[in-house]
Amino acid sequence: MQATATVLVYSDDANTREQVRLAVGRRPAADLPPVEYVECATLPAVLEELERGGIDVCVLDGEANPAGGMGVCRQVKDEIFRCPPVLLLIGRPQDAWLATWSRADAAVTHPVDPVALSETLATLLRRRVVPDTAVVATR
Repeated sequence: MQATATVLVYSDDANTREQVRLAVGRRPAADLPPVEYVECATLPAVLEELERGGIDVCVLDGEANPAGGMGVCRQVKDEIFRCPPVLLLIGRPQDAWLATWSRADAAVTHPVDPVALSETLATLLRRRVVPDTAVVATR
């Protein structure tokens, strides 16, 4: 299992980035490695980090300005080879269809519900990292 999982958190609002970090904490689930956060406040920073590689999941703020997380999601899904899963923070449950349009892998509403965010992030991380509970078949 890898030593850490890297989560990119994009929002122009430092408080939103902090809410995500505090809601998830160091480990979203016991079977996953500790999380390291990469915070981005601008679209160019997001693109630079994704091009660099090593990001396991992106959490994008759908209400960010000037580049909203929904548009950023759609762009990175088109432009980044093997784009990591994206969790989109949406302002209202009725915006879920926009999350689908943006090709987000999951969406949770903002303000952040720590349980929903942690569970959803853990589900997405399991796609990218090998959990502690993985069983290796032997013959």
